[in-house]
Amino acid sequence: MSKNNFDFIIVGAGSAGCVLANRLSANPDCKVLLIEAGGKDSHPFIHMPAGISKLVNIKSLNWNYYTQPETHLNNRRLYWPRGKVLGGSSSINAMCYCRGHKKDYDLWESLGNDGWSFADVLPYFIKSENNQRISNEFHGNSGPLHVSDLKYHNVLTDTFLTACQQQGYNLTDDFNAERQRGFGLYQVTQHNGSRSSASQAYLTPIKSRTNLTVWTKSYCQKVIIENNHAKGVEVIKSAKLEKVYANTEVILSGGALNSPHILMLSGVGAAQELQAHDIKVQHDLPGVGKNLQDHLDICLVQGCSQNVSYDRISEIKAGLQYYLFKSGPGTSNAAEAGGFLKTSSNDSNNEEWPNLQFHFVPAILDDHGRNRLKGNGYTLHMCYLRPQSRGKLQLASKNPMQPIKIFANYLSEPEDLAYMKKGFEIQRKIFSATAFDQYRSPEIFPGNEIQSEAEIETFIRNKAETIYHPVGTCKMGNDAMAVVDNHLRVHAINNLRVVDASIMPNLISGNTNAPTIMIAEKISDSILTQS
Repeated sequence: MSKNNFDFIIVGAGSAGCVLANRLSANPDCKVLLIEAGGKDSHPFIHMPAGISKLVNIKSLNWNYYTQPETHLNNRRLYWPRGKVLGGSSSINAMCYCRGHKKDYDLWESLGNDGWSFADVLPYFIKSENNQRISNEFHGNSGPLHVSDLKYHNVLTDTFLTACQQQGYNLTDDFNAERQRGFGLYQVTQHNGSRSSASQAYLTPIKSRTNLTVWTKSYCQKVIIENNHAKGVEVIKSAKLEKVYANTEVILSGGALNSPHILMLSGVGAAQELQAHDIKVQHDLPGVGKNLQDHLDICLVQGCSQNVSYDRISEIKAGLQYYLFKSGPGTSNAAEAGGFLKTSSNDSNNEEWPNLQFHFVPAILDDHGRNRLKGNGYTLHMCYLRPQSRGKLQLASKNPMQPIKIFANYLSEPEDLAYMKKGFEIQRKIFSATAFDQYRSPEIFPGNEIQSEAEIETFIRNKAETIYHPVGTCKMGNDAMAVVDNHLRVHAINNLRVVDASIMPNLISGNTNAPTIMIAEKISDSILTQS
């Protein structure tokens, strides 16, 4: 086999790509190439959990996407950070380990995706997981991905949980068991106080494998397709065009933005749109880039009267404590606690299927941490988990270096705004609990003067942001808008799969990192079984 020939070529070393590289290269006779546009995950802020507050501003680790002007958010262009580094977004996220609800996956199966019910996917969550505290039928203790309780959390986080209890909400110590609903501390993808990204969990332990090649700072610009067969990929590496070929499969794991972008550049997508950019149509697949879904998030920020929030800590002192002892505030993921609720509904069959998620941060947080407000406070995030609004991606040009256009189309369906307003009432209800009396000072934003429904709606349209969960743009299914089948093979193109969050037909009820890892574990098993 020549140096430019491999059995499998995996494009994207994010949460899914790292899993695939590990599992497929476990066969020593299988030659695997993993291609990543970003660099190595060596930056110290990646490994220090509290470094999340800095990572969003480090452009070398991030694709730095922006949406097109959002019609229903007062024409704002929203910032969408996505990981551009080994580990992908698992190297820059808040490390919350959440799987979603079992009904999410049963819904996937009911849409015609055999083998994707909760009973089918649970073994792959378990396979991936090495949980440091919980050992039962829902959790694994021998997988590559370390999952643990936080080593440190702020006193305000304890206050938040007491406040939730005072307002009548149940507490839980496991969001990933029989019952998701309730409030509690998030378990995190950490090991001994350091981030356990997909790269650290799946790539670092196998870096000595001679049958695995990892290319960093290498940009895949298209899949080479001949006679409806994926033959390989074109890659810009060290400023030169390289063509590499796959004897078995090409697997796209670039995420919900990059995988559909590469398909379009390769001639797979809506024919009319491809032709408008002078791209040769390999297959007319109109669902590529459609069905875009994301969780829209709104923050309530309360002032704090005592110097206990993370706004008041010494970053130098916290950094030293972390690097010397792997302890203290440096091990915090910021979003230390939260919960899942079902708002009032006449749907008695789904009472245990939450539709709101909350993240509590014991600090002031605005604009993804980019706007460092002066002061001292604490923040409660809230998102509606099952938005009805659907967006799309659109080519800007045939130039692969030109970012894809993102039309998130947030709040285009009235139901989504209605639930956001209900969730905002709950945010204020929790912060009004007596537990916070000793810490509460005036609300920072939206501010106590914002009270009417119209004022709250305006606030949401002016301040809501992504909470980083885009999915659905290469959806799994067998309908006319599906892109991949239930084995994640691209319809009508042989030897080509998409394995990442883009294949989710519907957004799950929670953070998307753990489900993406599960998806890759499941498909790795399928590929190895078939080969």
